[in-house]
Amino acid sequence: MDYHIDGHSTDLAALQKRLQSTDLIPSQEPLLDDITEKMSALAAVGVNNLADLRAGLNSPKALAALSRSSGISADYLKLLKRTINGFFPKSRLFKDMDWLDKNTILNLKQAGLENTHQLFDAASHGAIGSAILDKGILSELVAISDLCRVQWVSPNYARAIAAAGFKQASEVARADPETLTNAIASANEGAKFYKGKVGLRDVRRLVMAAGYVP
Repeated sequence: MDYHIDGHSTDLAALQKRLQSTDLIPSQEPLLDDITEKMSALAAVGVNNLADLRAGLNSPKALAALSRSSGISADYLKLLKRTINGFFPKSRLFKDMDWLDKNTILNLKQAGLENTHQLFDAASHGAIGSAILDKGILSELVAISDLCRVQWVSPNYARAIAAAGFKQASEVARADPETLTNAIASANEGAKFYKGKVGLRDVRRLVMAAGYVP
């Protein structure tokens, strides 16, 4: 199973549908302006899928060139770049997870597992030795590694989601948003995984984002 969505199999029609069906945050709403025409303009210059688009936006020089060839403003493309980069959450380093002790981090590192991407891949292929970690800690980290594939999910928030009983991105994708909101809030109330509150609207966004995770 892949850690991220496959950009090559996500065409521009699928991207447009995702943007139009997502409850975008206010700063992203301009992406919907004349979106059909903009996707057609991108296709006309050889951008066929999400992978092509990311390649065309991967540097200021490339972005400027795509703006000139497509006729789409650089400001729009910059906003599009920030938005689609969010579809590919960065892997999280175990050494940055302050609740893990040094021995756990060292054991993971010695096994070649320094971040969530590496652990997720190893778990997906059954390539984790049983003697690496305590079974309970390993199970928690595998869940965190899976959940961190979902847009906006930090390790601390992943801990709360897992503690609420949702240990895989696929389980979040199938969850009732209101039930999930209450379960996460209840799990966080005692353990204090994160500060502040996460409302129903954000959890609805979370559930939708989880639906796109492989």
